[in-house]
Amino acid sequence: MERCTKMLRLLILQVISSCIGLLTADHVPPLQFTHQHYNVTVYENSAAKTYLEGSTKMGIYISDSLWEVRYKIVSGDNENLFKAEEYILGDFCFLRIRTKGGNTAILNREVKDHYVLIIKAFEKNSNAETRTKVHVQVLDTNDLRPLFSPTSYSVALPESTALRTSIAKVTATDADIGTNGEFYYSFKERTDLFAIHPTSGIVTLTGRLNYSVEKPYEMEILAVDRGMKLYGSSGISSMAKLTVRVEQANENAPVITAVAAAPTEVQKDPVYAIVSVKDDDFGSSGEIASVSIVAGDPLQQFRVIKSDYGIKEYYIKAAAEIDWRNNPFGFNLTLQAKDRGAPPQFSAVKVIHVAPLQSKYRPVRFEKDVYKVTISEFSPPNTPVVIVKAIPSYPHLRYIFRRNEGKTKFALNANTGLIATAELLNAQSMSPFELEVMTNDRKAFTKVIINIEDVNNNAPEFTQTSYKASVNENVPVGTSVLTVRAIDPDNSENGYVTYSIANVNPPPFSIDHFTGVISTSLLLDYELMPRVYNLRVRASDWGSPYRHEVEVPVTIVLNNLNDNKPLFEKIDCEGTISREFAVEEPIITLSAIDADELQLVKYVVVSGNELGLFELNENSGVLSLKQPFTEGAAARMSFHSLQVAATDGENFAEPMYINITVITSRKSVDLQCTETGVAKMMAEKLLQASRLDIHDESEDPFPDTYSVNRHEPQFSSLLPREIEVKENLPAGTPITLINATDLDSGFNGKLLYVIAGGDPDSCFAVDMETGWLKVLSPLDRERRNHYTLNVTVYDLGIPQKSSWHLLEVLIIDANDNHPEFLQDSYFIEIGEDTPISTDIIQIEATDKDFGVNGELRYTILTDTDNFSIDSITGVVKVTGLLDREREPIYLLKIEAKDQAQEEMQLSSVVFLKVSLEDVNDNPPKFLPTNYHVRIREDLPVGTVVTWLDALDPDVGQSGQVRYSLIDNGDGTFDVDKLSGAVRILQNLDFEQRQFYNLSARAKDKGKPVSLSSACFVEVEVVDVNENLYAPVFPFFVDKGVVKEDVPVGTSVMTVTARDQDEGRDGEIRYSLRDGTGLGVFTIDEEEGIIRTAELLDRETKSYYWLTVYATDLGVVPLSSFIEVYIEVEDVNDNAPQTSEPVYYPEVMENSPKDVSVIQIEAFDPDSSSSDRLTYKITSGNPQAFFTINSKTGMYCFFKLGVWDVHFSVLPF
Repeated sequence: MERCTKMLRLLILQVISSCIGLLTADHVPPLQFTHQHYNVTVYENSAAKTYLEGSTKMGIYISDSLWEVRYKIVSGDNENLFKAEEYILGDFCFLRIRTKGGNTAILNREVKDHYVLIIKAFEKNSNAETRTKVHVQVLDTNDLRPLFSPTSYSVALPESTALRTSIAKVTATDADIGTNGEFYYSFKERTDLFAIHPTSGIVTLTGRLNYSVEKPYEMEILAVDRGMKLYGSSGISSMAKLTVRVEQANENAPVITAVAAAPTEVQKDPVYAIVSVKDDDFGSSGEIASVSIVAGDPLQQFRVIKSDYGIKEYYIKAAAEIDWRNNPFGFNLTLQAKDRGAPPQFSAVKVIHVAPLQSKYRPVRFEKDVYKVTISEFSPPNTPVVIVKAIPSYPHLRYIFRRNEGKTKFALNANTGLIATAELLNAQSMSPFELEVMTNDRKAFTKVIINIEDVNNNAPEFTQTSYKASVNENVPVGTSVLTVRAIDPDNSENGYVTYSIANVNPPPFSIDHFTGVISTSLLLDYELMPRVYNLRVRASDWGSPYRHEVEVPVTIVLNNLNDNKPLFEKIDCEGTISREFAVEEPIITLSAIDADELQLVKYVVVSGNELGLFELNENSGVLSLKQPFTEGAAARMSFHSLQVAATDGENFAEPMYINITVITSRKSVDLQCTETGVAKMMAEKLLQASRLDIHDESEDPFPDTYSVNRHEPQFSSLLPREIEVKENLPAGTPITLINATDLDSGFNGKLLYVIAGGDPDSCFAVDMETGWLKVLSPLDRERRNHYTLNVTVYDLGIPQKSSWHLLEVLIIDANDNHPEFLQDSYFIEIGEDTPISTDIIQIEATDKDFGVNGELRYTILTDTDNFSIDSITGVVKVTGLLDREREPIYLLKIEAKDQAQEEMQLSSVVFLKVSLEDVNDNPPKFLPTNYHVRIREDLPVGTVVTWLDALDPDVGQSGQVRYSLIDNGDGTFDVDKLSGAVRILQNLDFEQRQFYNLSARAKDKGKPVSLSSACFVEVEVVDVNENLYAPVFPFFVDKGVVKEDVPVGTSVMTVTARDQDEGRDGEIRYSLRDGTGLGVFTIDEEEGIIRTAELLDRETKSYYWLTVYATDLGVVPLSSFIEVYIEVEDVNDNAPQTSEPVYYPEVMENSPKDVSVIQIEAFDPDSSSSDRLTYKITSGNPQAFFTINSKTGMYCFFKLGVWDVHFSVLPF
């Protein structure tokens, strides 16, 4: 039995050792801080052994009761200022850091305000270690005073400086921070003229300055540390000096007087204006700082320079090349002067007109430098050519030709600038025409280039008035007889000439159409054809719309040639003659006819007169007896045969024979001849030729309708004598068709229309070709209401014929004129108490239009109930109550509108400015109506706590407000009567009085009765942070003990803190903020008693940590905390328990005695019973085969078998 017991004990020890090893290796947490970083604070200048405070629990939870933890500062403490200590309570080893003692180095926040300490924790038994960072913030203490920089200030103020103007700012600094670095500014001695803001240091003017009363003002300004006052010291930290010099006010603005000069171009640096400036102030306020051009010179072409002759005299000169071309009338420069006052005063603007240099720059200019126009050569006199226009236009502007050239051919309307033709034009004589037009002041010029468009206005002209030539008969066909030539001065096809023969009966001649050469077209015969030809040769151009044709007479004489031989009228004569025929008696007269008729035919006896018996007169052809037949040989002959010939000198006729038989008979001569019929034939030919000549001479050609201008143009009988034209017709609008006819044809019937007169304003033009009367330039009935136009129509015949027609043009009014007010604007000043229905002013406008277009109605466009206007008379009257303070000026927009019915109505507007004169009818009104001010109780005396503002909308003395306090809070406050500054007169104390209800009055200086109003000023005194001390616990940790079986609400312990402040700043309230016991415990906030809030169970949780805060009731509350460790004491309220509810051990049969079968394990949750357990078998072992160790619970075997054994474990 003893052996078994020894073995069981040994086994138990081995198991326990093994379990401890396992627990150590596997279940013990590592050594580590609760946080990797901690933040702690300490005040500068702290005494030795002062512990640093933090907002969190610093240290390490002890997981093993055998641990021995130590802390050490390993870095961050180069000055050796700190020491790390450990303090163990419960399962926590606190890290505590304190300042070292016996060290000359102290903490100084201004030198260094932050340290980072590296803390090492190490366990002595296992050498385990860990580290953390501790950030040490050095807190400020009020160990420094404010310092001014600089210590003296100086400022100059004009005596007119407005109240409440910030005039200076003083600056002081305090190196402390927070409340310790806060301070107040104040004046050392009270002053009513100035106030200083307690925190910003801005000095404000609260009273009127007077240059003649005192100069300068010297004041001492204090900077009082708030911390010193809070800690009970009233010593002054720092002082500065402020000097205020009063300067005479800049009361007067400069006044400009400007005189325009009249420079000439010969001046090298011309002066355009002389400017004088006057300022009635003295000193610098009366000096002129500058004179500037503020408007009218956007390109900065002018400059203002100071004169050498006067201090306040200036010249306006050119600063750059002046653009007179785009500013022909000059510049309107706006000047303004500034003085050297503070603040500076500016003069009213002055406008001065700068004119161009005389004799060099023209006041007007033409719209175009060159006008180019083309007109037809057909244009009759008075045809409009072009309108030249100079801009800007003014009433006396006139146009004239610069030179005399062109005056005969063109006319210039001096008023309108219309250039019209004065006579027929000829493109060939001069084209283009160049005219120069200028204005009557001879300062604006333009050039007009008129191109004459060539038309077929010239007929061809022969070089001779008639032509004459001769031609021989029998010349070959095509022989040139003569050349005619015609010249046409027109250009191109208008001047291209062709020729033709215009005779009705075609002559035996032809003409070359292009060269004018006349040639024979037939074989000519003088004897059979007319001897003289009168040709009508026509020359025609190729122009359009019609051709011009002219004719010239051409006479061609046919020359007779000797181309015919004489012919005997009788031939073959036979007969008898008496022998007794007397000598010299004619026998027969021969007759030969020569068709040429060039000379006499001569006769000659060719043969048969050898005896000389006969004599033939060569001219007359009389054959006579020359010798008698009775003598000589003649007597013997009885037959004679004469061969007779006739000749014209060149040609001989065929010989004829005269056979004469001499007989004896009483009949003297008896001859019979054969008639040839030549005379009859010749007579017939001559008669025919004679008839051709007569017919040629008496030829009556067809009427020449193209060349003879027989008829004058005739206007249509339907053409009206009077028409009406509305004045708003745009230029180019057709009005009516002027219709005329001409019975002629061609150019003789081609009509051209023109307005020959009656249009002095150049408002109308008629289309030269179509006859449409059109508007040439804008009409204006108000300028001229009717025109009598002389419309003339010309034909293009030669000679030219024309007719005229007078046309009355009545200009009908159009609503084209806006109403015009008699003034650019209206102004009236009336009292604000003007009664309703009072007429105050009449607005008048006129309209140049006629009838309803000129009838006007007036309307006020501005939305107002206070004024109305009579729509017909324009009288404005008051219709509502006026109040200058509500609206001091009314700017009424008044419309005048015509009553046009057929056209859009036109209107114009003008502004009527109604200014209301003030009446003292308004008391001052506080803004706001009541005041509420919150101020600190420690503000210095003299501080302005608020500004009273009372607005009196009246003007003058009626609007001047004075302030006073009806209730001044028992002399604690005062108000400046001018500025309304409410000041502190006595020190404030929140603990004695928290509110002041002041009554203030604002009163104007109106006469005869002044008006006033009152308001309340509620001043709330705010408690400043006098909470100097935080609550302090006796120690940084505390410990409490409680039984686990205590009821809920049981008091566990009481924590107590102390606060050195008084009043609410010293009253403390407790609270639980952190820890494992939150919700398990509560704390009485006033007493600090910690009570249970739940049932405790030590076996579940054996201890708790609580973080208890103590917070005072200050305005800015201060607090501190303590870590409380509460241990739960054990009570024996739990039965022991085995590790398993049922065990199933096995043992080999035949096992020897005292063999260990199983180890029974049991435990008791109660700590007081866990080491006092006893084991015993209670049932299932009747034969006592098994035994159990009462101390260890080890089973031993005695005999084989199967048993169900019951055992119990009891504490003792």
